[in-house]
Amino acid sequence: MANKWGIPVHVEIFVKERDKKCVYCRVEFLGSKDSIKSKPSWEHIVNDIRINGSDNIALCCISCNASKGAKLVEDWLQSEYCKKKKITIDNVATVVKEAIVNPPEIKITNPNN
Repeated sequence: MANKWGIPVHVEIFVKERDKKCVYCRVEFLGSKDSIKSKPSWEHIVNDIRINGSDNIALCCISCNASKGAKLVEDWLQSEYCKKKKITIDNVATVVKEAIVNPPEIKITNPNN
């Protein structure tokens, strides 16, 4: 079973427990009264909707998600947005660092096994 973005429920639960702050700018998600800019949104670190494991799915704020768009995370980290917000490879969440070093891949399972 998956949510409307195709993210499996077990991954959604795991990520919601792990990511209490934006994985990029580290703004804290405080609840439904957050500013729209600090509300959590689903993020594919590697921009491929087929890669839906917890190594590629994260929560980031709407501002970072809108800025990153479909860019490669390595390229986006060089953007003016990241420079202005002081977002660097050194201060993003561990899941992002790991995705840059060891990019997640599509996991194909054989239903006949």
